[in-house]
Amino acid sequence: MQLSEEASKPIINRLRRANGQLAGIIRMLEDGRDCEDIVTQMAAVGKALDRAGFGLVAGSLKECLASGQGEELDSGKLEKLFLSLA
Repeated sequence: MQLSEEASKPIINRLRRANGQLAGIIRMLEDGRDCEDIVTQMAAVGKALDRAGFGLVAGSLKECLASGQGEELDSGKLEKLFLSLA
């Protein structure tokens, strides 16, 4: 199932921000910045990616249920997706 543009837009925006943060981390490493600052930024990127993943799974579930495909929803597959993000 594909997400609608409305559901995918916030996820794409979050991933773009994370991409910018990653580029910043690379620059920090190249510039010899303090390790504590770098680790802080890496943690922020990790959280942004986690939130994007949860948003993707939640958006898919919401759209699937709203479209009446709820009977076809594989709860085991959904659980596996959520656990892969944990």
